[in-house]
Amino acid sequence: MDFSLSKEEQLIQKAAAEYAEKFIEPIAKQIDEENRVPDEIIKGLGELDLFGIPFAEEYGGAGAGYACYVLAMEQIAAASSGVGMILSAHTLGLGAIDKFGTEEQKKKYMFKPCRGEEVASFAFTEPATGSDPKQIATTARREGDYYIINGTKRFISNAGYPGPIVVFAKEEETGKVSAFIVEKWCEGYSISEPWEKLGMHGGPLLDVYLKDVKVPAENLLGGPGMGYAILQYAISFGKVGVSACALGGAEAALREAFKYAKEKMHRGEPITKFQGIRLALAEIAERVEACRWMAYRLGYLADHAKDPAQFAKDAALTKDFICAQIVDISRLAVNVHGSYGLMKDYKVERLWRDAIMGLQIEGVSDMQKEIVAGVLLGRK
Repeated sequence: MDFSLSKEEQLIQKAAAEYAEKFIEPIAKQIDEENRVPDEIIKGLGELDLFGIPFAEEYGGAGAGYACYVLAMEQIAAASSGVGMILSAHTLGLGAIDKFGTEEQKKKYMFKPCRGEEVASFAFTEPATGSDPKQIATTARREGDYYIINGTKRFISNAGYPGPIVVFAKEEETGKVSAFIVEKWCEGYSISEPWEKLGMHGGPLLDVYLKDVKVPAENLLGGPGMGYAILQYAISFGKVGVSACALGGAEAALREAFKYAKEKMHRGEPITKFQGIRLALAEIAERVEACRWMAYRLGYLADHAKDPAQFAKDAALTKDFICAQIVDISRLAVNVHGSYGLMKDYKVERLWRDAIMGLQIEGVSDMQKEIVAGVLLGRK
């Protein structure tokens, strides 16, 4: 069993780490305060091929797979979870097109997003749906060679950037949910102001309004009535990005806790002299190490997934475990800082706010446990 990284993996990890340290970390506080990622950051990520890591070169990607994607996301999210959130949601949307799209669809809609010239989105959630596809209210009506889509989507990442958005809608004729590739900013497409969320600032969540949006029938993704199957598959791969982002936050919390503990003095000595501080630091390190190998394992499994149900189970348990761990990790890091950990002058305060988001996005914790239990118990 070999746990070492290949040369390609090391190069991608190093490139992402260097970019994060040089360009993202210096403005991470600004991103948090303004809730906006500067365009030059997006451009730089694109130039490094970080928008297309897991996708084939023939569609504009880097062809490096999900294992490398995890390594890069870990580094980016350690500097700014908002930037990581943009990449994660983008890869979720593009992954659905990559898996279920026709050759024509992939060639048309993947090249620019893989290069960072556009940013992809994934739009299932609605004001009344939560995670229940039976409550979906957005409709698609067939008219000749087109579908006419009407509805509202909620909490959609990257909805303000140009690029493709995978939209789920209920076909009026059959009542079944299908998925469609829509070009953002087409006629009838509009968005709300970004939601003011607790953490992960810079990764915008918006509502999307679809008013008589005319979509060519050739943009139907996967086939009629395949919406739920596409949703289940794509979300499983989306959890790879969420887990990697959480890992990055955990790594950052570890670094901040150790840095503060070694620099903060008490009667002429670092506070690492206190056993309570040393125990907290050791517990943080233990938890981060567990998260790291679970996230790396999930990236490997994503590259070798054969059974969708088994991969859904592995993705769910990994996402739930890591996102739960980072809440405790960031809490311990705040405790190491004491009162200073509550101040916005210290990065650990932001890391704690970001951490709380993880358990609620792309499927709440209890839902992940239900997925795991269902597969293990052999439920259909």
